[in-house]
Amino acid sequence: MTAVTPHPTPPTARDDREVLLSVRDLEVVFGRKREEGFRAVDHVSFDVRPGEIIGIVGESGSGKSVTSMAVLGLLPARGVRVRGEVRYGDKNLLTLSKREMAGYRGSEIAMVFQDPMSSLNPVVTVGTQVTEVLHAHRSLSRSAAKEEAIDLLRRCGIPDPARRFDEYPHQLSGGMRQRALIATALACRPKLLICDEPTTALDVTIQAQVLELLAELVTDLGTAMIMITHDLGVVAGLCDRVNVMYAGRIVEQAGRRELFHHPRHRYTEGLLNSIPRLDADRGATLTPIPGTPRDTVSWAKACAFAPRCVHATAECVRGDLALEELTPDHWVRCVHPVEETRA
Repeated sequence: MTAVTPHPTPPTARDDREVLLSVRDLEVVFGRKREEGFRAVDHVSFDVRPGEIIGIVGESGSGKSVTSMAVLGLLPARGVRVRGEVRYGDKNLLTLSKREMAGYRGSEIAMVFQDPMSSLNPVVTVGTQVTEVLHAHRSLSRSAAKEEAIDLLRRCGIPDPARRFDEYPHQLSGGMRQRALIATALACRPKLLICDEPTTALDVTIQAQVLELLAELVTDLGTAMIMITHDLGVVAGLCDRVNVMYAGRIVEQAGRRELFHHPRHRYTEGLLNSIPRLDADRGATLTPIPGTPRDTVSWAKACAFAPRCVHATAECVRGDLALEELTPDHWVRCVHPVEETRA
């Protein structure tokens, strides 16, 4: 089997700001110790800077959520092997103990999960769930924590926050539950917020309100954000830089405008071609990507997207594909990238 060689100089945006979170050659393998296992995340590298919104986009099963769980140390200890480096300041989060990591979760790095109904405790009031974070990390008194929690709920757009403070999650609508989850995540003013498809279970109008809220909070608090989604519309309206993932690897990295105006990877091109466009001719058909995400091969043997790519050739069947810089700050892992003039 061809050895997997990480990129010698992991790509980063040309930015003078200090890096807040640096992920290098992150690898997550599910399986027993003596087995090869399933490689869910395969040598992923990216940086996040203060006040920056980074998008991680791809189909279900591409490794987006597993990447975020690995960063926060939320993967189970048994049956999972995590390698690489996740640097936050001068610490590698992957080497910290459970107690040390607990000190970072909530206070430094917070997460908004996909489904608020399963993320919030159904037998505990919303107010209690927000204040317990304040008690744990900011040591506020009961009255001060309640006042702070009500103010957070108000800032997150929940009407009549004093009344909602004493209500249970099932008494709130889907949009309000997601806002309560965001309020909990922001209670300690974390420097980095990870959002794992926070608008998936919401209708379109509520999605827009939640995304607008997140953008405002990032601006007001100076919080950096990692937005994990399969919705390119969310990426287009929110993110500064985008990482496109497929089969556990990043296949394209670029700024938001560059990615949408000049997609270079065939997978990114396929994702964009499969989205309805308002400027398309009446009756125009969509161009879906052939096959499913399960139609793949190991990156160690070939380009994982080759079985679904109509442009695949014999050159694609090699296991040393690395991210290459085609233009400044635009990196692509593809043997036959889209021509810039066509894009």
